[in-house]
Amino acid sequence: MKVGFIGLGNVGGKLSGSLLRNGIDLTVHDLNRELMADFAKRGAKTAQDPAQLMRDCDAVITCLPSPAASDTVMQQMLPEIKEGKIWMEMSTTDEAEVRRLGGLVLAAGGAAVDCPVSGGCHRADTGNISIFAGCDRATFDRIAPLLKTMGRRILHTGDLGSASILKVVTNYLATANLISCCEALVTAKAAGMDLNTTYEAMKISSGTSFVHETESQVILNGSRNISFTMDLVKKDAGLFQDVADRNNVPLEISPMLVKIFADGIERYGERCYSPDIIRRLEEATGLDILAPGFPAEMSDDEPEELGYEVIPQGSAQTQAAEWSDYGA
Repeated sequence: MKVGFIGLGNVGGKLSGSLLRNGIDLTVHDLNRELMADFAKRGAKTAQDPAQLMRDCDAVITCLPSPAASDTVMQQMLPEIKEGKIWMEMSTTDEAEVRRLGGLVLAAGGAAVDCPVSGGCHRADTGNISIFAGCDRATFDRIAPLLKTMGRRILHTGDLGSASILKVVTNYLATANLISCCEALVTAKAAGMDLNTTYEAMKISSGTSFVHETESQVILNGSRNISFTMDLVKKDAGLFQDVADRNNVPLEISPMLVKIFADGIERYGERCYSPDIIRRLEEATGLDILAPGFPAEMSDDEPEELGYEVIPQGSAQTQAAEWSDYGA
């Protein structure tokens, strides 16, 4: 299968790098010509525009910063979409918008998938990130080898758009957890606790989480570099709030998170790393939340492995497997 990839930024560059590293026939496109040149040096082909990419490839993956960017790219690709072509949207985007754009692809005879990732840029770099995929089962089976090359845990979430809902749900949880970790670290410091000891207490307790075990480390280092910026948090939090509003869910914590990051952007700029939101509390208390021995950036020390499909607990597939084991 010939694969095209549009968007070679923090996440897209790493996901497409996994495809290239594992021998996939890859053609790339990005507005940044230097990024394209780097991929060309590593063996990828390059396309001048999204239309050429869709014309020349069987599947085209987009990993872009906003729904508006995805729409712009889709308008260029659409005349080249026909039966057999696949569009895979790996951007974090609005589920209503991905269904609208996917509907255009389906009407042209192609197949559409929303397949955002979760687990941090350091895992995207090693092919060990998790991927959600929303599409019909037949399409999922066609693209599964690509997903298992870019990620480790692959979850078929249901119809087109379902993966985007779950992506913003999980990003909301990560954002809430980041704010709670910031508050916990500052409160511990204010109470006279050693921050190295505090980190370990949080890690080995019921209070631990993926966010604590990654982002708290770069907070304590002082770099706050998680390759994710405040403007992206604000965008994702807004997408989650939109899902809740469309479904008449009266959220209480979500609006507070949106407000906190809007304030962080006003103070420090939209391209400031998201864990630097702790500066609001550092400034309010006069405390520096720093400790020795923590890395400036996260790295994935797990070996790259071929991905596998995650089967939801209680699903018909898991029940069939359980009955098969019982019969054996």
